Amino acid sequence: MSGPSTFQPQNPVLKWIERRLPIFGLVHSSFVAYPTPRNLNYWWTFGGILSFMLGVQIITGIILAMHYTPHADLAFNSVEAIVRDVDYGWLLRYLHSNGASMFFIAVYIHMLRGLYYGSYKEPREVLWILGVIIYLLMMATGFMGYVLPWGQMSFWGATVITNLFSAIPYFGESIVTLLWGGYSVGNPTLNRFFSLHYLLPFVIAGVVVLHVWALHVAGQNNPAGVEPKTAKDTVPFTPYATIKDAFGLSCFILFYCWFIFYIPNYLGDPDNYIPANPGVTPAHIVPEWYYLPFYAILRSIPNKLLGVVAMFSAILVLAFLPWLDSAKTRSMRYRPLAKQFFWIFVGVCLGLGYLGAQPPEGIYVIAGRILTACYFAYFLIVLPVLSRIEKPRPVPNSIADDVLGKKGVVASLAAIFAVAALLVWDSGSRAQAAGHSPTPPSLSWSFAGPFGKFDQAQLQRGYKVYKEVCSACHSMNLVHYRNLTDPGGPGFSVAQAAALAAEIQVKDGPNDAGDMFERPGRIADRFPSPFPNENAARTANGGAAPPDLSLMAKARGYERGFPQFIFDAFTQFQEKGPNYIHALLTGFEDTPPQGFALPEGSFYNRYFPGHAIKMPNPLSDDQITYDDGTPQKVDQYATDVAAFLMWAAEPKLEERKRIGFQVMIFMVVFAGLLYFTKRAVWADAH
Repeated sequence: MSGPSTFQPQNPVLKWIERRLPIFGLVHSSFVAYPTPRNLNYWWTFGGILSFMLGVQIITGIILAMHYTPHADLAFNSVEAIVRDVDYGWLLRYLHSNGASMFFIAVYIHMLRGLYYGSYKEPREVLWILGVIIYLLMMATGFMGYVLPWGQMSFWGATVITNLFSAIPYFGESIVTLLWGGYSVGNPTLNRFFSLHYLLPFVIAGVVVLHVWALHVAGQNNPAGVEPKTAKDTVPFTPYATIKDAFGLSCFILFYCWFIFYIPNYLGDPDNYIPANPGVTPAHIVPEWYYLPFYAILRSIPNKLLGVVAMFSAILVLAFLPWLDSAKTRSMRYRPLAKQFFWIFVGVCLGLGYLGAQPPEGIYVIAGRILTACYFAYFLIVLPVLSRIEKPRPVPNSIADDVLGKKGVVASLAAIFAVAALLVWDSGSRAQAAGHSPTPPSLSWSFAGPFGKFDQAQLQRGYKVYKEVCSACHSMNLVHYRNLTDPGGPGFSVAQAAALAAEIQVKDGPNDAGDMFERPGRIADRFPSPFPNENAARTANGGAAPPDLSLMAKARGYERGFPQFIFDAFTQFQEKGPNYIHALLTGFEDTPPQGFALPEGSFYNRYFPGHAIKMPNPLSDDQITYDDGTPQKVDQYATDVAAFLMWAAEPKLEERKRIGFQVMIFMVVFAGLLYFTKRAVWADAH
């Protein structure tokens, strides 16, 4: 639709290039003079947002790949090394991990907009099918990327999902073996997934080029669903669509930055901060939120093969929409019945997303089967029948006659709340430390909120508790003595940190004679491990290996319940881990409740899942001497060490919040300038 270019460069060099390679004319005809329907609303900006997010994911992914180590023994620590030791590595990691969620938020809105306004209808069938292909490639890329951190949920998610292919007759087992590179998920699997995760975004970019090409051939759809007839129906892409898309993108970036700088782990799973352990299965294996509706469809069907077929069919059915819905009227604005069923369908998808995060038992299974039937009925029954029996309202004669503004407000607000509901349903439905245990009380932490900072005195006291009590059993393999001097940390001087390091003996070598030797610790050394290996740790602790505490504050959480978890996204609540650690350390009871059978060698703790814990009560009043006069009580010890463990898990917290505030202020001002510029540009068009 963009047609041949009339662009004639004035610069002699550009003229010389244009005669031999008319690249500037192509850009001008496609992104400057390209005729755009003048009635496009803000839902059309998500195409540009998706292009931006694809670029962000590719750029951050390339840089992260420079530091990542795709080996089963090293992958987890290499990700943490990026966050801790690479300049702005935490920013790259959070841009990429939260960028995946933002990518899927944008693509779901983009797809629902296309569904609502009939963007799959003639002559845009190929455009729609290419979009479905992009979506499939995104799902594959996202799944493989989720495996790369090699945490507990990554490992077991890979095990469960790849094992689904074994349901395919004759070839299933061979496919699974090929994916695994062996007979279980392991190092070959990780290498395969890393290679494909690096490659597929460039394949997506190639299909996106085809998608844009198909868009420019068929032309853009619009809210009225009528084709442009005269020059009054369109405006040039630049500056009109460009400035409108820029304003929409700036608002989306604000939303994106809120997650990056203030709640970077809100959409993640605490279990993924635990290194992958093939011997310990998580109580509830849940994929990322953007897969939940299809995961619910898979689990709702008892037969494994039929479940896999249904899951993939739920995606592939989208490609057949142009022929399933044969109604002549494109936009559901003029199809009252279709509009009602569309919003019911959105509700079904949200319901499936919620059920996908729940355990597959009881009423959840029954509800999943009902909503699965509703999902397929929408495409296979409702749309074909409506296209034959529904009498649509009259559509405008032209785009110029279409009335803009208020018609899209209700639908827009409903869509925003729908996406928000899916996100908070997922994040609120993952109970990591809840079980039947009471909810840990929420404490007031100095590092909470947008301007929160660590209390250096508290961190120093917390380090003392760790050193004198916790370090007897627990390691902190990701923390070095030099980190004690970092900005935003406990505030030790270099001399103090060096003195603390010198108190330990480190096995080093070999020396010139080829012998191993012991030397005093240096500031560059890690905190020492109390046991030489995991087996020794298990033997010394009744068969239960004490976990490493480096990431404990991010590896533990609990369910906040509705509607509190919704408010958590706005209040930036990220203190579940410290709250749980404090509750655990203060939750020991000498006498279990009546009727509770405490296993031999275990201790009762009202906050520990199952209440039976192998660790004895480690704290007592006046156990540790504080030099600053702080009360030497169990509650104070637990609070201090919980804050110290939060710093150990999130050492860049203060830097993250400080930069986040600066970015948010800049983006608010920038979005405001773009808004007023957009109004000035569009004043003539209206």
